[in-house]
Amino acid sequence: MSELFGTLPDGTPVHRWTLERAGVRVRVLSYGGIVQSVEVPDRDGHAADVVLGFADLDGYLTHPDPYLGALVGRYANRIAGGRFPLEGVTYSLAQNNAPNSLHGGERGFDKRVWDVEPVEHGVRLSRVSAHGEEGFPGRLAVSATYTLDESGALRFMYEATTDAPTVVNLTNHSYFDLGGAGGTSGAGGHELRLAASRFTPVDGDLIPTGALDDVAGTRFDFREARKVGSGYDHNFVLDKGVTPAPVEIAELYDPASGRVLTVATTEPGIQLYTGDYLTDPYAPGAGIALETQYFPDSPNRPEFPSTELRPGQVYRSETVYGFSAR
Repeated sequence: MSELFGTLPDGTPVHRWTLERAGVRVRVLSYGGIVQSVEVPDRDGHAADVVLGFADLDGYLTHPDPYLGALVGRYANRIAGGRFPLEGVTYSLAQNNAPNSLHGGERGFDKRVWDVEPVEHGVRLSRVSAHGEEGFPGRLAVSATYTLDESGALRFMYEATTDAPTVVNLTNHSYFDLGGAGGTSGAGGHELRLAASRFTPVDGDLIPTGALDDVAGTRFDFREARKVGSGYDHNFVLDKGVTPAPVEIAELYDPASGRVLTVATTEPGIQLYTGDYLTDPYAPGAGIALETQYFPDSPNRPEFPSTELRPGQVYRSETVYGFSAR
């Protein structure tokens, strides 16, 4: 089911689609592929929205930087100095997170209107990113399919093809507060478990140093569930590596409501961001982002899993957010 959600300043209409299955209700916008809301029940059966979002289109246009619920690309996370080499050519990108490029540049996939069509239990979003868009090479044809399965789990399936060598790294940027988005307590008291024995330490500009450090004995060790707290904007190296099908790698639990979020993915990494720089109308720490991904700055780090995509290849990525209560 779709409805008009608003109109951009240039007159382009933005629609909202509602998906419902197994007690879960999800609302998706054609603008930015944004997941506006996810309503799930707590241990007593009371439903609440568990992702941060805005009630109207103006909220997303006025506050774009948090990327609330957005589909981010062409390259999720940071590329150092806004530059990367490929096939003997150095490409320059917008330094919109100076001195780095972040989440695809000034007008990444999160700020584009996508074509949307219904599919069984979901929607399929698609667009073509022209050669040179935001400085990236290659004409990239992209699709993102959002579906709810029989348990109410939200599944993201991304595909892309190119007519020239390029780099691709797509993710969803939802912030979760399992106690109910916009609550006063925030998400810092949630408990997190991550199947990650290593992480990528970063420099002062949040760019990986290239090392893969052991989490043992550090505040990055979430191999056993513990309270999240604050102060994280880091990529964790998942023990499973790249897999052809999603493997469960994370669990987030809110003791107060009993709600549980599980994350399964094909990706080799996950960015834990505790929302420390969220601003009005949300407070710092109001939500936790768990962004499945390839590693930040991989185009400049040949030792990292490659994000290169070439003609004839198909980029595929799949992540599943499961919901339950206990």
